[in-house]
Amino acid sequence: MPHTTRMTPRFDLVGMVTADMAATLGFYRRLGLDLPAEADSAPHAEAVGPGGVRLAWDTVEVMRSMHPGWEMPKDEGRVALAFRCEGPADVDRVYAEMTAAGYASRKEPWDAPWGQRYAVLADPDGTPVDLFAPLGD
Repeated sequence: MPHTTRMTPRFDLVGMVTADMAATLGFYRRLGLDLPAEADSAPHAEAVGPGGVRLAWDTVEVMRSMHPGWEMPKDEGRVALAFRCEGPADVDRVYAEMTAAGYASRKEPWDAPWGQRYAVLADPDGTPVDLFAPLGD
């Protein structure tokens, strides 16, 4: 019997479901992700992040095509994402720009006891999105 090499699975994608693809992609574009305009009307969209890990979104309809009767979870904490900023002042700047653009705040910037400047936004579906930078940078 020939010896076969087994590939170890590799972490590749974080997937989320969105109720409004255009609004959600607009939020993540403001945070610097490269998402083409035509993705706003697509049932599935992806952005490639550092190291090749992908962040993807599917519409509620895509989920229901795989799982009939599926409903969007209402509780927070399903998933959280974090975006590293250049420094503490950038946490404040990005937070101010995003909230000025109408995106929801979950927690204003603060100096966290674990040594980071931190703030929390919410994307259009309520997913927590953290902004952070090490203090003293």
